[in-house]
This record gives sequence, structure tokens and C-alpha cells, in this order.
Amino acid sequence: MSTTALRLGLRANLAQFSLLVVVNALVGGMVGQEQTVLPLLAEQEFHLTGYTFLLSYVLVFGLSKATTNYFAGTWSDRFGRKPVLIAGWLIAIPVPAMLIFAPNWSWIVAANLLLGINQGLTWSTTVIMKVDLVGPRQRGLAMGFNEAAGYGAVAVTSALAGYLAEHFGLRPIPFLLGAAYVVLGLALSTLVVRETREHARLEAAHHGSDDGHTELTNRHVFTRTTLTEPALSSASQAGLVNNLNFGLSWGLFPLLFAGAGLPVGQVGLLVALYPAVWGAGQLATGALSDRWGRKRLITVGMLTQAAALALIAVAGTFPTWALATVLLGTGTAMVYPTLLAAIGDVAHPSWRARSVGVYRLWRDSGYAAGAVLGGIVADLTDLRAAVWAAASLSLASACGLALRMYETHPRTQRRACSQVDEHTTRR
Repeated sequence: MSTTALRLGLRANLAQFSLLVVVNALVGGMVGQEQTVLPLLAEQEFHLTGYTFLLSYVLVFGLSKATTNYFAGTWSDRFGRKPVLIAGWLIAIPVPAMLIFAPNWSWIVAANLLLGINQGLTWSTTVIMKVDLVGPRQRGLAMGFNEAAGYGAVAVTSALAGYLAEHFGLRPIPFLLGAAYVVLGLALSTLVVRETREHARLEAAHHGSDDGHTELTNRHVFTRTTLTEPALSSASQAGLVNNLNFGLSWGLFPLLFAGAGLPVGQVGLLVALYPAVWGAGQLATGALSDRWGRKRLITVGMLTQAAALALIAVAGTFPTWALATVLLGTGTAMVYPTLLAAIGDVAHPSWRARSVGVYRLWRDSGYAAGAVLGGIVADLTDLRAAVWAAASLSLASACGLALRMYETHPRTQRRACSQVDEHTTRR
């Protein structure tokens, strides 16, 4: 397809953009089917006792998703976005059946290995494709829609799976949701989604950065995103801590709430509130980052998460936990789409997909880190101590962002430069 026939922008690509929002909602639903049910399944059917062993499925999911994120970016540049998206859905086909018929916990772990690969390929690709389509002006808005769809589906499916588990048992009914998502996701990705790589090439042809004149190696992209570029590396560490909180909540929150005597329905509601607020809030915060800039929202969001986790650690009733999970979701909504938008701001279109892959490698390593930290601290002390540990890390992450990250949004940068020039002129 000739780049002259293409246009960048949300309005010009609304149909494909909307389709990708739907596809990413199905991707998120694959995680939601597990959130409420698997921790209870581990205790009630498989009689697991150690928190570290119980969280093995989160660890495997996080490691496989994080690793696949990296390759998803590289493969998207090499083979195109659509083939990677389809491959991700093909990997997911056996997951619901493995969860339904698992005779022992190793089957659950194996299913989450495949689920992590599915999430890494599909979610990373929908992110890259939306950034391709909208161009530089509305990245925050685009990422808000993408992440809102994914985590909104996590919330809805988590609550629905909890309801189904309470009324029909932990298996098989809740996991039939995942089977339906796989069928729909694969069909839409194969038959209706169009390739977007040429949109990135169109943007690169009009990009003003010198980075596009020299093709960066994978090693250079990895080093920039991980260590040397202040905004990219700050985003990577914040993403890791953010998902550490989510990984810990996935494995330990249902046990903490159930241990306080809450019924399964209330546990499911609390588990769902966090991603529900997270998902819906991103519709606003992604767009706000296009107006206010990235750094402020990210830093305040990490501070908000730290406060919410501290409240969860000290609370003991349903209303207080509900307030805390809403607060946690609000902080995460401020951070999640804004970090992706910051990556898009800084990375050149010619290596942006790979930079997104590296960022998501570190971000989703947080699932594994949360599983390890939460499991070890909970085994050595208790569940509340594990939540306190996550709160401390969130506070440290916010301090690091405030000190090292710079503002990345082009409009905010131009406004700041204009203010400096005006002040200099007056002097």
C-alpha cells in the first residue's frame, strides 16, 4: 500500500481504531476470567498452602508475557503487526480447556505460560497499531482508549466470573467466558483487522528527529529504553512497579479479603473495582496527558498508588477496602496510558515498536516481581506486610520519577520553552 494513500489521526482511522479497541477488550477478558477464580481454586480444590507456590501461576504468566512483549515489538517491525496479532490468538486456543480440565496445579501453571505469550503478542500489537494510526498529536487519548478497553474487560470479566463461580461453582462455567473471547478475537483479527506498519513509515518520513537517519540496533534500543535515556528508562521502572502492584493484587488480594470473612461475591466485587476504575479512568487520563503533559500525571499516580496500598494494608472491612481499591485504580489510571504515550513521544517511529516492546518487557516483569515479593513476604510474615512492601516501592518509584524524568509531550515542551523565552525577553 502506498503511503500517499494513508492518513494519520484518530478521525481518519476511526473504524480500524475502534475495531482494535474491541480486540483489546477481548485480550483483557482473557486475564479477567482468572483473577477471582484461580486463587480460590488453588485453596479449595488443589489445597495449596504456601503463598509462594500459590503465586507460581502469576510468576510464570509475568515472565512469559514480559519476554514475549520484547519479541512482539521486534517481530512487528520485521513481519508486520497483523501476523503477530493472529499468532497471539492462536496461542490462546487451548488455555480455557486447560483451566477447566486441569487435574493438578501444573496444568494451571502451563495454561498461564500460554496466556502470558498470548497477552504479550496481542496486547503489545494493539498498542503499536493504535500508535501507528493516530500519529503524534493524540497518543495519550489513543492509549487511554486502548488500556481502558483492556482493563475494563478485566474488571467486567472478573466480576462476572466471580458471580458465576458463586452460583455454578469454580469450574467449568467461569472459564467458558475465555473460550468465547478466543473465538471472537481470532475471527476479528484474521478477517477484519488491517495492517498498520505503513502508517508508522509515513510518520517516520515526516519525523524531524535525527534518530531516524541511522537505523538503531536492537541492543541500542534496549539500552536506551532500559538505562540511558532518562524519560524512557524512568517509564520502564515506573511500569515495572505499577505491574508489581497488579501482580501482587492478583494473587494476594482475594486471599486477604476472603481471610477477613468476606463472601465470594464481595471478594469478586473488590477484585473487580481496581481494574474497573483503572480501565474507565484511562478514558480521561490519557486525554489529560495530551493537555497537561506526562510527567505530572505519572508521578502523582505513583504517589496515589502508594497511599492506596497503605490503606489496604491497614483496613479490615468491605467499605474501607472498596475505597482503597478505587483509589488504587485511580492512581493506576493516571500512570498506565501516560507511560505508553511518553514512550511514543520519545522513540522515533523507525524503532518505536521495539522500544514499546522493551518497555513492556520491564513493565510486565512486574507481574513476576509482584508474585515473588508478595509470596516470600507473605510466607515469612503475613499478607498485610506484603502489601506494605508494595506501598514502599511505589513511593520510591514516584521519588525517582520526580528527580529524573523530563516532560515528553511536544505541546507541553513548546509551551515551557515559550515561557522561558518570554521570561528571558522581559529580563
